[in-house]
Amino acid sequence: MNRRLFLQRNAAVLKTPTAAAATPTAATAAQDPPEKVSRYANKVLPTGLSRATSTLVPYAGPWGYEQAAHLLRRTLFGPTRPEIQAAAASSLSAVLNGLLTAPAAPAPPVNVSTTDTSVPIGQTWTAEVFDQNFEGVRRASLRDWWLGQLLGQGASLAEKMTLFWHNHFVVELGDINDARMGYEYCRLLRQHALGNVKQLAKDVTVTPAMLRYLNGNQSTAGAPNENYGRELLELFTVGKGPLIAPGNYTNYTEADVQAAAKVLTGWRDQAAPVGSYFTASRHDGTTKVFSSCFGNARIAPNGASEYLDLVNLIFQQAETARFLVRKLYRWFVYYVIDAQVETDIIQPLATLLIQNNYEVAPVLRALLSSEHFFDVLNMGCLIKSPLDFTVGLCRQMQIAFPAASAGVVAQYGMWNYLNGVVALQQQTLGDPPNVAGWAAYYQTPQFHELWINAVTLPRRNQITDLLIGNGYTRNGVKIVIDPLALTLAMPAATASDCNLLIAEFVRLMVPIPLTANQLTFLKNALLPGLPDFEWTVEWQQYLAAPTNTAKKAAVTTKLQAMLRALMGLAEYHLS
Repeated sequence: MNRRLFLQRNAAVLKTPTAAAATPTAATAAQDPPEKVSRYANKVLPTGLSRATSTLVPYAGPWGYEQAAHLLRRTLFGPTRPEIQAAAASSLSAVLNGLLTAPAAPAPPVNVSTTDTSVPIGQTWTAEVFDQNFEGVRRASLRDWWLGQLLGQGASLAEKMTLFWHNHFVVELGDINDARMGYEYCRLLRQHALGNVKQLAKDVTVTPAMLRYLNGNQSTAGAPNENYGRELLELFTVGKGPLIAPGNYTNYTEADVQAAAKVLTGWRDQAAPVGSYFTASRHDGTTKVFSSCFGNARIAPNGASEYLDLVNLIFQQAETARFLVRKLYRWFVYYVIDAQVETDIIQPLATLLIQNNYEVAPVLRALLSSEHFFDVLNMGCLIKSPLDFTVGLCRQMQIAFPAASAGVVAQYGMWNYLNGVVALQQQTLGDPPNVAGWAAYYQTPQFHELWINAVTLPRRNQITDLLIGNGYTRNGVKIVIDPLALTLAMPAATASDCNLLIAEFVRLMVPIPLTANQLTFLKNALLPGLPDFEWTVEWQQYLAAPTNTAKKAAVTTKLQAMLRALMGLAEYHLS
């Protein structure tokens, strides 16, 4: 496949978004389907709108449910009501301490398929020899295990940042065709999720999945492969900057790509055991000379350590820090970076990143505890990604999934189902569409608007309708939203008052205030044509006889109708 197809798409969409999506060239259609772009999406970046002008000054405003919910919506995949309440009862500093604490590494994925005869059901395959006959089910196991980590993330930023690095240092599991290498790649991202990005860049350069994905394993002194060297500069670190000559940019030149490619010659991936190794005879042993973009630096012959010298050189460039911070900003705050944001947010955070030798946690702490992050204009302004939407739905509604005690086949089966749901919404965990990652994080001027289109919106509605209705059954286990359990967990006075009940669900599920008409719409869904007191009466009757089938059904169907209406609002797709 052409992993740089995103460049063609980007140019096309900027000119004619609708036509570009509808009529890909034969070459692009044969390799990768184009992103679907709504006719209503931005044609240019929004201008003239009121945007936040706040700075990185530490937030000193009120701290309560609203602020805690905003922080957790952006840092977790769908915070639950108990998680938000616990955060609101704590302090911003204490909550950030928890979010920025790396949890223990999870146990590796296990075999759940009778196809893979290398290990018994329930034992890991990650150290077994490669076998193409088992590759498909192992890769499914890896994806499903990863989805399970998102569901069980706890109050830590680790999973959100692991996905961030996956979208940044991209590898496509389907392309590398070795789930064991894919697991090692995932393990590496999670290990460094809240750590040092310079060290991550060094490690990912020679991780076997990346060597295979961007053809580093084929790079020799006689034929240096430029793929990884180019993406390392353009997408992973310093970025291009304005074009100054054919093939040459402000931040690097074609000569720098060629020099980087020579540095990286000699590395190969290893299948048994999974790893990488350096072969001196395949390595270009000359001195590598870089352009004025890098101060005409030279990397002397240094064998297997030259790639470390290369990464160190790149991270000496101030623009590398700015490039990384801009991506973090778009991930956690908003996609528009205007002159004020560049000056007051990006530049100071980039300086902080450099001062901390590229440790990412201090930068995240400064951003997530700032006035800017908690500015009302930065609340509810992002469209949820498919993973945010689907995993968030399951977590916020506190859907009970099979525990390990129920058997790993049932457990992984549900995770597999959710992966399928997310993929239908055009975000496949483990397989971004190209080396640039998911278009919603880079493709101007649409950015996250790309998540919503004529294909994906109905898919979102289908999963909410299914789970609020009959649920989904697999391997004899059902996942379903239990609105009664959610309501019973609320204070008695809230649960018995229809207005307070609706307000409690709204503040959990929607990041911005609803209008009076929208609240009336939700109440009409709960109590179609009935007075407010009718809910109180029916709820009290249910509490008095919770095993009475008719009384239970009366309140359940009303709650389901209200939640279905709430999930159908456009605001429900915002974070």
